[in-house]
Amino acid sequence: MRALRGGPRGAASYASRVNEADEDDKRPEPEQRPSAQEGRPAGGHGISLVPEPLAEAEVESGLEGIDVDAPRVGIVMGSKSDMEKMEKAAEELSERGILHELRVMSAHREPDMVAEYAKNARMRGLRVIIAGAGISAALPGAVAAHTDLPVIGVPLSGRLTAAGGLDAILSIVQMPPGVPVACVGLDNARNAAVLAAQILGA
Repeated sequence: MRALRGGPRGAASYASRVNEADEDDKRPEPEQRPSAQEGRPAGGHGISLVPEPLAEAEVESGLEGIDVDAPRVGIVMGSKSDMEKMEKAAEELSERGILHELRVMSAHREPDMVAEYAKNARMRGLRVIIAGAGISAALPGAVAAHTDLPVIGVPLSGRLTAAGGLDAILSIVQMPPGVPVACVGLDNARNAAVLAAQILGA
C-alpha cells in the first residue's frame, strides 16, 4: 500500500474526498422526463396512427351544428335573360333576411355543371333550390334528379314561348313519380321565394 503524503493532514484530506464520493453515489439521480417524441404513442406493426377520412354523411352531420354565413336558398336559371324575372325571388328572400345565391346554368348546354351543383347543394348548406326556365323548362327537373332537396320550379315566358307559356308550365309540373318539383305560376318568382321561406320555417 502506497504511503500517504502529508502526514495526518493528508490522511484526513484523503478520507474527506472518499466520503464525498460515497455521498455522491447515494444521491438520487434527477428525474428524466420523456421527450415530446418519446411521449407520443407508437403504432405497432401494421397499425396506422393516421385517422381515417370522415365519410360525407359524417361531414354533413358535423356541419349541421355550425352557424356559418352560407346561402340557404339557391336560385338558378337557364339564361342570363331570365335574371330580371328571377331577381324578384332574390328580393323577397332579402326582405326576409334569408341568405341566397343566384347562378346561371343551362340544363341543355351545361348538363354537367347542373348535376354537380345539385349534388353538392346540401353539403354547401343549401336547403331549397328555386329553378326558373322557359320553353322546354328542363332545368328544374334536371336539378331535382340529382338532389333530395326541395326544388321549386318557376315557368318563364319569352318570345319563343308556345301557348302563352303553357309549354314551360307542363314541362315543370309533369315530372315522373319519385322526382317531384313544386311549381308556381308563370313568371311568379316571388311566390317561389315565399314558398322557400315557408319550407325553411323562416
